[in-house]
Amino acid sequence: MAVIDRESETALDATRDRYGRTVHHAAAAAVRARRTQAALATYAIHLAEHGQQLLTAARSGLDRLPPAPHTEAWHDLLDTLAASHTEITHALTHPAGPVGSAEQRKQHAAVWPHLAFWADYGSIAADLADQHHQPGPELSAEDKRRWTDLARAARRRGELEPIESWYAADGRLITLAYLVQDDTSTVIALAGDLDAVAGWEVIGHYDDELAAGRALPRAVPPGVLRPDAPSRFNRAEPTPERPVQELLQDVVEARTAGEVSEALLAAAQPGYDAGPLIRLERLLDTAARFSYALDTVRGQQIGARLATLGRQLAFLTQEVHDAAEDLGATVGVLPPHRTPAPPRTRPRPAVSTTPPTSPARSTVTTRRV
Repeated sequence: MAVIDRESETALDATRDRYGRTVHHAAAAAVRARRTQAALATYAIHLAEHGQQLLTAARSGLDRLPPAPHTEAWHDLLDTLAASHTEITHALTHPAGPVGSAEQRKQHAAVWPHLAFWADYGSIAADLADQHHQPGPELSAEDKRRWTDLARAARRRGELEPIESWYAADGRLITLAYLVQDDTSTVIALAGDLDAVAGWEVIGHYDDELAAGRALPRAVPPGVLRPDAPSRFNRAEPTPERPVQELLQDVVEARTAGEVSEALLAAAQPGYDAGPLIRLERLLDTAARFSYALDTVRGQQIGARLATLGRQLAFLTQEVHDAAEDLGATVGVLPPHRTPAPPRTRPRPAVSTTPPTSPARSTVTTRRV
């Protein structure tokens, strides 16, 4: 689905103007029709016959997990995936009309959200269906204390290198890391927030990452920042946007202060067609919320940094806006002594000029003795 979406977005780019607005609507509709048809064909090959089996295995795996706040939401998610599977298979077995007909376009428009939903969250069903793994035994209490002391000492030395982290079914945050000691590294697993002063411990050490993966609890599906966020495969049309490169070129080519003022005001413009400074401010704000949502000490710290940067950028954006208005009020114009430099070109040779003759090749043969 990601490949289909990438190819479709490339084709849709050709139907938009330089600011991202769709100007060739018929061509855009044809691209989306081909996208839906390709997604249906892919679903027919890979999931039409096996979707119910996957959902049954996912429900079975979910029932084996310990109770947690997110398990009920996963039950609802599997129910929605089942309903979407029914709608997709019905569209496959009962096409509404001939190819290109109004009936087919209507059916495709109705089934596309279900295809996008499976593309977004079908992996959760696959992850839940794979929750039959039985992890190996953890370290004894004494060994946990010893290895945790070693890990804390390495952490203070800057020789504890995290590799990856995930949440296990029991809600624990598991982190895989390299413990470096005496020029050797050992793969260890820690449970808890590694950046907290206390509350985390080493639960195992392994020969390599593959052995750790066999012994440790499997990861459960990670969460999302916004539960009600639109699908990545069903995004709204992008809002118009003037790129920074174009604004910079406007300033370089400007002759009056008013032209530069307009470029700066466009960069700091709020609202629907917001400028790049406003969009960067939104990016920092959203990234800060993501960092806070990690629910770790380090995440809270980085979230605070990003939020501070967002406030500083908001202040800077207002300053840019005010400076742009002041610049426009000067009604200034560049002085004429700033004349353009003529392009550097080589003079053409005269028409009667004879090109130089190439040196003659030597025909002397070296006599071998």
